[in-house]
Amino acid sequence: MEKEFDSASGDELSREEFSKVIEALEPDQIISTKKRHYFPRRRLTRTEMILFWALRIYLVFMVAVVVYQIWTGAR
Repeated sequence: MEKEFDSASGDELSREEFSKVIEALEPDQIISTKKRHYFPRRRLTRTEMILFWALRIYLVFMVAVVVYQIWTGAR
């Protein structure tokens, strides 16, 4: 039992300990915790925006290819 308290006494919590804490909180406590630890969206560079748009276009293209293959295979 003492070991549990020793691991939580440091500054950092492990992922398992953090999930246990979140599970124990009430909904209003979770909301207030999220408000205190708010991180705004990161501004993306031009290169990152181009990369993400290229990935979106590729994804739409590949979905169309898969739909076409299923459609022709079903005929």
